[in-house]
Amino acid sequence: MHLSQKLLSGKRKYLCGLILLLFISIVCVAFSMGRSNDFDIARREVLLRRIGHELLLQSGDSTSRVLPIKKIAENEYQIRFEKDLTFRPDSLMNTTRRLLALDPLASDYVVNVLNCSNSSVAYGYAISKNTKNDIVTCIGRNQPRACYMIDVKFKSTGINTAKNGYLLGILPLLAFVGFIFFRSVKPRKALPENRQHMNMITFGSVLFDAEKRQLIINEKTVDLTETETRLLLIFALSPNEIIERSRLQKEIWEDEGVIVGRSLDMFISKLRKKLESDPNSKIVVIRGKGYKLDTLHS
Repeated sequence: MHLSQKLLSGKRKYLCGLILLLFISIVCVAFSMGRSNDFDIARREVLLRRIGHELLLQSGDSTSRVLPIKKIAENEYQIRFEKDLTFRPDSLMNTTRRLLALDPLASDYVVNVLNCSNSSVAYGYAISKNTKNDIVTCIGRNQPRACYMIDVKFKSTGINTAKNGYLLGILPLLAFVGFIFFRSVKPRKALPENRQHMNMITFGSVLFDAEKRQLIINEKTVDLTETETRLLLIFALSPNEIIERSRLQKEIWEDEGVIVGRSLDMFISKLRKKLESDPNSKIVVIRGKGYKLDTLHS
């Protein structure tokens, strides 16, 4: 019996050490990837600012500033200017092609010159590493002096996907080892019967089961995604109270590293649709403040 306990103890120590080693490896790889991505982004923004600088010089402006580069999306950036300018499409295309050739990740991209007033496209073209796929419109005429923004959208190189795939490939191994370890340390126990009621919340005519990610409305079951469940749980715990957009974005998306306003609106819309069969419960917009779960019975 003593020998068996000793072997089990040694097994647990081995598994614990293996889990720790895998965890440290993942952290180190993720940290190095993050530093590499930060450097690539910073280098790309410097090149974009240089494009803006040369366009101002070509426009005869050597005093006004190129405003800070604005990142619109994962691979989309915007060059903005302090004052109005004019440009020649052929000069713009040659300048971007020459400078972005210094960015090893910028093989394919689309450039759109936008009017500041309404974001309409004044001029645009697409550049590809295979020049046969270039799309270039008329380039022989000067554009009138006005307020312009230059939107540059890069094609995803697939490097981030490969990096994420590498991390995701390690995580199942870590999860499997952890499962074996915890099974050996402590057998699973059945949950108490009253446990199933701890995550049950009722509002309006809705029974919300956060643990099972389900809504039960008029005896009809509606499934929720993980994000929808987390979002609705915030509302359900504070019915008829205004929840600020910033709080929702922070609690739901901040851990993922990127906060996109459109994501919140999309999930709010999905929740509204799933709640629409209960006339007593709806999520309403409080203009300038946020949202509220409006329910007659909280």
